[in-house]
Amino acid sequence: MSVVLLIVIVALIMVVAMTIAWQIVLRTGQSGFTDVIWSYATGVAGVAAALVPIEGVPTSARNWLVAALVAVWSIRLGTHILSRTHPGGDDPRYAAKKAEWGDDYRTQLFIFLQIQAGAGLVLAVAVLAAASNPLPLGLFDLLGILVAIVAIVGESIADNQLAAFRKDPANKGKVCDVGLWSLSRHPNYFFEWFYWLAYPIIGLGYGWGIVALAAPVLMYWLLVHASGIPPLEAHMERSRPEAFAAYKRRVRAFWPIPKRT
Repeated sequence: MSVVLLIVIVALIMVVAMTIAWQIVLRTGQSGFTDVIWSYATGVAGVAAALVPIEGVPTSARNWLVAALVAVWSIRLGTHILSRTHPGGDDPRYAAKKAEWGDDYRTQLFIFLQIQAGAGLVLAVAVLAAASNPLPLGLFDLLGILVAIVAIVGESIADNQLAAFRKDPANKGKVCDVGLWSLSRHPNYFFEWFYWLAYPIIGLGYGWGIVALAAPVLMYWLLVHASGIPPLEAHMERSRPEAFAAYKRRVRAFWPIPKRT
């Protein structure tokens, strides 16, 4: 199969998945399922990008390695969001969008989710670039695996700390500032970005491997400047303004580096 055809197939996976997500949101009113579907679909697209044979390029151990990394990421993130979404309710970020879009909600939501499909495509192409590295397995592959493991474990710890904080009735109306959340206001986002650094590292030394840099660049922009921190912090400022203002003064938004006091 040619690279172009494989990319087209990966794009179709993402478009179909996010169209299904659009229909689910309209029928159930539970927008959290969009992130579940996006996580799983991006994982499927990434595994396909890593393992579908490309004409003239033999499948290697690196293909399976990269496919395993993206599969573990996808299953963990998607399952975590699913457990958070399953009880019901609307994601506050999407609820704010719904109020903003008004009567044009259906159309704007479809466009928004297809933009997410495009983001998933970029990530899958980064996976493809790393998996296509023809060089023998070496130190950079080991370093990439280490980065991915640290990121997945770090994000899992952050998610578990936040879940435990929310379960305690004594913390109602408070802002989670324990554990990793005392170092960054969004440690889960930091580790999510950190994870995508694994692929350009695995692709190092190979000309096309530089394409994998698109993944961490895109994720940083999305998480820090677009659909991650800005809408979530806007919700926090509306729901618990005083506590969140104090938290912002103490803790950086993204980088887990203590502020000077």
